[in-house]
Amino acid sequence: MTTLMLVRHGETVDNANRIMQGQTQGQLNETGIRQAEEVAISLAGEHVDAVVSSDLKRSYDTACIIANKHGLDVSTTKLLRERDWGSFTGRYIPDLKEEKWPDDIESLDHLLYRAKIFLDFVRSEYPGHSVVAVGHGIINKAIQAVYYKVTMSEVRPMANCEIRILEL
Repeated sequence: MTTLMLVRHGETVDNANRIMQGQTQGQLNETGIRQAEEVAISLAGEHVDAVVSSDLKRSYDTACIIANKHGLDVSTTKLLRERDWGSFTGRYIPDLKEEKWPDDIESLDHLLYRAKIFLDFVRSEYPGHSVVAVGHGIINKAIQAVYYKVTMSEVRPMANCEIRILEL
């Protein structure tokens, strides 16, 4: 059985300022660095065979802090990228609540497809291993929705640097 330890990246400057990051690189703030260090410490006693991350900087930096505790390198994949928020990217989140969603946002079907492909990738590339995967709030939610066979709204949002364990 493969153990997937799904982690959301540490807090970023844009998270703190409530800016929609989407597929921008993002930069961990001091809180985010501390959160990643705390996750690394909490996982230090766990057996970890591999660390996989979104290729976006905020997740990669979080993953590197975790991987360092285990003497591992970080592999990246675009499958773990955050949802593409199109023209909502870079905007103040509270301002978006009443707006009609533009056509350039990644569709829910495509997001869930990426989540399924990611789970298949982990199963095939890391059979019987323990894998830490550092992603983002919405893609991690999609991965869990696919795994549990529920809707996205049925999955509780993940806090920055929260860990959820999935047995594949």
